Amino acid sequence: MRMTDVLIVGAGPTGLVLACDLARRGAAVRIVDRSPAPPRTSRAKGPNARSLEILDDLGVAEEVLAAGSAPLPMLKYRDRLPVAETDPWADSAPSPDAPYDRGRLIAQWRLEEILRDRLAGYGVRVELGREVVGLAERAHDQEIDGQQTDGQETDRQQDDGRQFDGQQVDVTFAEGRTERARYVVGCDGAHSSVRKLLGIGFEGTTAEDQVMVCGDVDLVEGALDRTRWHQWFDEDGAVMLCPIPGTRTGWWFQAGPERDGRGRPLAPTADGFRRLLARHTALSGRALTRAELLSTYRVNVRMADRFRAGRAFLAGDAAHVHAVAGGLGMNTGIQDAFNLGWKLGLVLAGHAGAQLLDTYEEERLPVAARTLDLTSERLRATLEAIRRPGGGLDAAITPDTTGLGVGYRWSSLARAHDEAPQPGDGLPDFPQAGDRAPDAPCVDAATGARTRLHRVFAGPRTTVLGFGPGSAAVLREVAAAYGDAGVRTCRVYASYESGTRSGPGAAVVDDEGHAAAAYGTGAFGGTGTGIVVVRPDHHLGLCAPADDARSVHAYLRRLHGSERFSGIGGRRP
Repeated sequence: MRMTDVLIVGAGPTGLVLACDLARRGAAVRIVDRSPAPPRTSRAKGPNARSLEILDDLGVAEEVLAAGSAPLPMLKYRDRLPVAETDPWADSAPSPDAPYDRGRLIAQWRLEEILRDRLAGYGVRVELGREVVGLAERAHDQEIDGQQTDGQETDRQQDDGRQFDGQQVDVTFAEGRTERARYVVGCDGAHSSVRKLLGIGFEGTTAEDQVMVCGDVDLVEGALDRTRWHQWFDEDGAVMLCPIPGTRTGWWFQAGPERDGRGRPLAPTADGFRRLLARHTALSGRALTRAELLSTYRVNVRMADRFRAGRAFLAGDAAHVHAVAGGLGMNTGIQDAFNLGWKLGLVLAGHAGAQLLDTYEEERLPVAARTLDLTSERLRATLEAIRRPGGGLDAAITPDTTGLGVGYRWSSLARAHDEAPQPGDGLPDFPQAGDRAPDAPCVDAATGARTRLHRVFAGPRTTVLGFGPGSAAVLREVAAAYGDAGVRTCRVYASYESGTRSGPGAAVVDDEGHAAAAYGTGAFGGTGTGIVVVRPDHHLGLCAPADDARSVHAYLRRLHGSERFSGIGGRRP
């Protein structure tokens, strides 16, 4: 019977990002989707700043940037007349620690196309037309004796409510075939079959009165300025039209629905879209020449009770759905995948114990809960704003919606050090363990070429940065002990440090001081010498003085197992 390391169910952005991350780690990964063909819909309007960093790590950011466009100024109308124009990003600019200060507009189908091509480069292709109808976790030496298809838990369940931790998951498909995987990840959307088969609750609310009709439309060429996102908000309804990048006449259409005599929303139709266009805008309904991929959106705010059941996981909309305000749906899923991928990779490679996988739910469930609260608040603010002439969707955009501030300070993987700077110490607000690792421009010490720290971090490895001369010994020990276990080292030289810039691993010169400023190296005992461990998902795991090799050893052992020989920390594993 066919066996794979990880079977991903659902080939949207969440599933594709996870598949790319696992494939580049050498895992045997498969990804299936019940759709008979890749869906061609724009849906989500594009990755936010944090998701662009993830796509950069996966090697596709340049293609995404080329295929998309920058976020557009918003032109707001009342009674068919323009009344205000707002650029939510007018005061934003890239910084040394965050080169992506805003997201990118790109049709979801185009983003998925780019990710599928990347995945194909690893020899993995999406298996279309394959619907999962059964899941059963089994011990390795058991034969299949039936499928668990009704969402009920087996009688070999553990006391903590999870299915027993066997060696594999038997997955049954609609065509009757059963296949085996070590792990299964449900990335199959809000109506997730995987979640239902696992019997995981999806509690929350649906706001039946908050309804929007959506679709992809074509307008006659020249009908509207394509450098603006047009938004008509009237007391009796709304229409929003945003140009779809990469098309000549394509637009995202969103509107309040038409309603019947009882006030119930009508299903979207092309003719209905034409009537809404003529009612709220100065355009004739005939200006709309095509309408497809029509759908009705209702505000759902729901979250799974748990994100893991034994060897099965949930990610993206399968785990959480929320208000569309802020554009965080697809982005939260992409970031779920980036958190889970490296953990599955280390466990499958034998570098970490299976308990590392518990930190996926530990870290991402609170983020999802916070996202539900944030998007609900942004929706409330937007609905309030559009009651006034000049209000629009810019009310949904805040620094929180970039994703750059998401961190895991509460996580068991965030190792706070006694000497690390703390808020209120009178020092600048340096990043803490669990936070996103800042970027910084620097120079490759070997080639003299310009680079940046996120380029150093790129790829499926943990990175140990050493600042100051005192870090050299620890970097040598780490390279010797963990160089074969997915750990890279990088010495960060200050511009004033002279002498030979050599040693194990990479080396960069912090010629403008941005790395030192971002990581607060002056706080390491006041010496400017320290060690920073950066997780594969670009979050800080540990910041420690360079003479505390023992803490570095303990942290790396948590992620990568025991080192090959004694030396780091002065003791044997």
